[in-house]
Amino acid sequence: MNANDRTPADLLRSALAADPARPLVTYYDDATGERVELSVATFANWVAKTSNLLQGELSAEPGDRLALLLPAHWQTAVWLLACSSVGVVADVGGDPAAADLVVSGPDDLEAARACSGERVALALRPLGGRFPETPAGFADYAVEVPSQGDRFAPYAPVDPDEPALAVGGLELTGAELVARSGADAAELGLAPGSRLLSDRPYDTWDGLSAGLYAPLAAGGSVVLCRHLDRLGEGGLEKRLESERVTATAR
Repeated sequence: MNANDRTPADLLRSALAADPARPLVTYYDDATGERVELSVATFANWVAKTSNLLQGELSAEPGDRLALLLPAHWQTAVWLLACSSVGVVADVGGDPAAADLVVSGPDDLEAARACSGERVALALRPLGGRFPETPAGFADYAVEVPSQGDRFAPYAPVDPDEPALAVGGLELTGAELVARSGADAAELGLAPGSRLLSDRPYDTWDGLSAGLYAPLAAGGSVVLCRHLDRLGEGGLEKRLESERVTATAR
């Protein structure tokens, strides 16, 4: 994070300029045994492709509202940064009927059908796998995103003073989000190179901050865990050691 960062997309650009090879998001699902690690460069590539899909194929514009019906997952983190890159408001757990478009995981497809705009479905399968059969009325993210461009440029500059994120009754502009992320990073004791393990869900600001924004602002990384309760005895201690975790948010 530097003094010129005013949006989450700015934070990602600063991280990419500082050290593209370092880990940014390490994701575990202890219900399936999945582990995915994304460097800053790899994560930024996913964000660029998703931003191109959002702006180009889905015709999203700054100020549009996207209902994001996804759990704490590495692909959710990608969508959050893609929304910021385009200027779309990421409404986490928002009402699809009130949104301009919706992005849904497999558990919320019926609710997502209430959106009259574009609908995207994520299978959330290991390695970003696609649905065996694309849900009717949806575009399959895993099918659509690979062909998107690796570089992204917004059609219009993103205004840091416009709404960027809504979650749990809280709405933040891009600038407010960046400021809160930096403050949270300090409160969590994060510094460049820190490794924060979080199993907080993404349905609150605290979960989103610990699970993405604060480590990004600090120049650190996150070990994002789902179903951590499935670990056997001593499993958490082994993970903390193997992932060189320096802080936790539980």
